[in-house]
Amino acid sequence: MLSHHLQGALEDLRDLIAITAADIEDIKTAKHDPQFERLSLKEEKLKSFEAKKAMIDHEIALLIQQNPNTDLPNLLTQEQHTLLDELKTELNNLKDINKKYAKFVLIVSNLYNDFLERLVPTEMQGYKKVASKEAAILEVRA
Repeated sequence: MLSHHLQGALEDLRDLIAITAADIEDIKTAKHDPQFERLSLKEEKLKSFEAKKAMIDHEIALLIQQNPNTDLPNLLTQEQHTLLDELKTELNNLKDINKKYAKFVLIVSNLYNDFLERLVPTEMQGYKKVASKEAAILEVRA
């Protein structure tokens, strides 16, 4: 059962990596709608991974409980050791691609914020940002 949960968790991680890679390609070409459309799928895969990880933890705890005098590495099969190594590798891959995606998101966010600041200049009054003067291009009516 542990091997089954490990394989499922690996599939979820690989799917998350593929989705994030697609997000990176779309953000490079300013295709934002596909990213938003994949958001629910990404959340679903993340929840699925978390559930499978909880089952992995449960299975390992059972193994330890049933064999209290045996070290964990000796309780696992070679296949399970291999799957755990792959899981670690894929988690690192996900971390790396998420860092790359975060950089792109930050760049795009700064770009949009800069455009907005140029359209509607603001200044801080205490802890609030307020329009400092009338924008040259934009007219706001209430």
